Amino acid sequence: MKSRPTLTLIAAISKDGFISQGQGVPWNLPRDKAHFRRVTAGQWLLLGRRTYEEMLGWFRDHHPLVLTRDPNFVPFVGKAVSSVGEALQVAGEQGARGLFICGGSGAYAAAMPLADRLLLTHVDLVLGGGVPFPDFQAGDWHQAGWEAFPADVENPHAMVIAAYERLRDRVPA
Repeated sequence: MKSRPTLTLIAAISKDGFISQGQGVPWNLPRDKAHFRRVTAGQWLLLGRRTYEEMLGWFRDHHPLVLTRDPNFVPFVGKAVSSVGEALQVAGEQGARGLFICGGSGAYAAAMPLADRLLLTHVDLVLGGGVPFPDFQAGDWHQAGWEAFPADVENPHAMVIAAYERLRDRVPA
């Protein structure tokens, strides 16, 4: 029996905890885009339907799975699934070692209880409202690494790219 793929949530989050102001990414940070492309290259991705539609054209060597309640939805690229569990099963059956959750808020919320890792870009910007990233208990996670980047000509906001791993004794039942 194949093991369950590692479930990683990957997101860029404002200082006040938002991933969007309703549509698309609210910042243009080439460094974060390059990080996303590097980390997810060749990987299995799970996206909510709206995020999937916003990201059409991004999928080069990815294997996208679209989380949707519509049983008749057929994505242009990838496959539709109805749950995070189904996505893990599909990716696992294909031999995937990892599955990356790429948004939106509903997909993140559905996956958070099962997540093994978080790869978060903390953007030095207050949005003041919008679409939140789900709350997570800091005590359930170990910060496994981070790298800080100042704002520059191409990246108008400073950012910290951080990796968190769930503490093994804190895995939800």
